[in-house]
Amino acid sequence: MYTGYLGAGKTTLVNYILREQHGKRIAVILNGLDTGVAAIESLISRRGAFDYIMLETSGLADPGNLAPLFWVDDGLGSSIYLDGIVTLVDAKNILLSLNEPASAETVEEEHEHKGPHLTTAHLQISHADVVIINKCDVVSAEQLQKVQARVKAINGLAKMHMTQYGQIPQLEGVLLDLHAYDEVDQLETVEKGHSHLDPVSQVFYKARIVFDVLQSISTLTLQVPLLHPSQIDKLEAWIRSLLWESVLPATEANGINEQAFSIHRTKGQIFLSDGQILMIQSVRDVFEIINNPSSGSARQGGERLGNRENTGKIVLIGKALTGLPFEKSLAVALGYGKQPE
Repeated sequence: MYTGYLGAGKTTLVNYILREQHGKRIAVILNGLDTGVAAIESLISRRGAFDYIMLETSGLADPGNLAPLFWVDDGLGSSIYLDGIVTLVDAKNILLSLNEPASAETVEEEHEHKGPHLTTAHLQISHADVVIINKCDVVSAEQLQKVQARVKAINGLAKMHMTQYGQIPQLEGVLLDLHAYDEVDQLETVEKGHSHLDPVSQVFYKARIVFDVLQSISTLTLQVPLLHPSQIDKLEAWIRSLLWESVLPATEANGINEQAFSIHRTKGQIFLSDGQILMIQSVRDVFEIINNPSSGSARQGGERLGNRENTGKIVLIGKALTGLPFEKSLAVALGYGKQPE
């Protein structure tokens, strides 16, 4: 799925991919939300006519509304899967889009809250598996550095690529065959215990920096120790509470959830004491916990497990995550931490 503001270069990129030699028969769909799903369902009946679908969304589309449909729409069946979300940003104009949204570009979320809204640009970047920073030739090196920092602050998991005219020499594994939803190897690139915060959320007041937690969007990394298989139900319940109710278990009594947070993307890798490695994936409130396809080789001989110190990782990308006790809540839910005071 390809998303990005009007003028970011989506159509140019799609045309470039279609012209390149990659050995794939690609169907391209230009859509609104409903028409895109309907077109994909129609293509499913034409088995053998194509082996890849590129869905180019409208400029103001929120990919978080479309991506979960590939998991829950029975009409799509098991013959199709979401390979990944690619977001294009215009290096010259993206900072303006993030900093000074027009009222027409403001995104309303389902829950009520006070304070400024996230822009569509925030949502498109936060849901991305790959971010293409296009038109790099029309900005200075300093400006490009600022754009890269902003993208990383919003989404610490996404892989970034710089382009001119949407041209990328290598397509395989960069724009095609991403396997973003059946692999979690990129979690190793997220710094241990690190949190990225989009600086647009910083408000200066009396020489102090006050964080507007309703506006901030960030990437948060949680360390998870080796778990027993009996703890997986507790882990699943904890994730359901976060994604479905925007509630941190074991923190309600402290008023933590008076200001709602929301999770846009979740990725995780969990090590179990019986040798299994589990993978966590979510877009908005749709999630799954499944065996990692690479579990067999990853635990062979126990060597790589030893190198990882048996520590798993959960990465959350979302709004208003900063300053909340996610690690303490998870520890209590899984039974290896103390009840918060």
